[in-house]
Amino acid sequence: MQRRSFLKNTGLTLGALAFLNADTLAQFLADPAFKIRMLTDNIGIFTEKGGTILFMLTKEGTVVVDSQFPDSAAHLIDEIKKKTDKPFRLLINTHHHGDHTSGNIAFKGLAQHVLAHENSKKNQQEVAVKNKTEDKQLYPNQIFGWVWCEKIGRQDICLRYFGPGHTNGDAFVHFKKANIVHAGDLVFNRRHPFVDRSAGANISSWITVLEKATSTFKARTTYISGHSGEGYDVVLTKADVLAFRDYLSNVLKYTGEQIKAGKTLDEIVKNTKEIPGSPEWKGDGIDRPLKAAYEELTLSINN
Repeated sequence: MQRRSFLKNTGLTLGALAFLNADTLAQFLADPAFKIRMLTDNIGIFTEKGGTILFMLTKEGTVVVDSQFPDSAAHLIDEIKKKTDKPFRLLINTHHHGDHTSGNIAFKGLAQHVLAHENSKKNQQEVAVKNKTEDKQLYPNQIFGWVWCEKIGRQDICLRYFGPGHTNGDAFVHFKKANIVHAGDLVFNRRHPFVDRSAGANISSWITVLEKATSTFKARTTYISGHSGEGYDVVLTKADVLAFRDYLSNVLKYTGEQIKAGKTLDEIVKNTKEIPGSPEWKGDGIDRPLKAAYEELTLSINN
């Protein structure tokens, strides 16, 4: 395999190669299911299945944001252990959904602390009790309300909650010096989102949350999304975040127009192939935001 093909297929940057020994490099050449892509010399993203994981290596220990599933989390842990002998200093959950927290259990006995928004922990516990999966959980032992900050290594890490969006417990995770923000599922890049109304999701508020975020963080901030559509990246710019904001606005606008025209939810879902004004959002799942918008708008009308 040529060097150029290797870099393309694995998603590794030159900065990442400094962390790989010969054995690790050979394993990556075998084209594993997971991908590691370094954004800086010590901050990278891991993708396999579920929400995007971000990790940071420091002399004080490793910080990990989100955990996917137990098997994929184990792959990440194995790779990090090949790069550093430092402990896992902190595991952060952007929100409670299983494709972001099921892998927490793989960090049991490894992560010194697990951190999430207070509503995220509550949601995780409620879902686990309902599904009888409490034995498969590693819950946060640290929670926050609006802002949490701590310096780890050379990075000031801040978690910010701006209100309900994808759920009522989603946090932006800001690595200030690197100017990188993990947005979790507050941003779906060209992919129809899941809107978890059972966990307090609200599209109108979500739009405001994204506007607060893009006005809080710098113009050239790099954002990491939890999911992206086929052919699109999980590494985003401010423009991508605002494009998703516009998509959500278009979902509400279109659904509101259909309701005023007397259309039922079934009719709206059946006859909608794309969201007017946001044609880049394609693929399966268009029913999810349409249903959520319909419920949100009709509830507002009825109240």
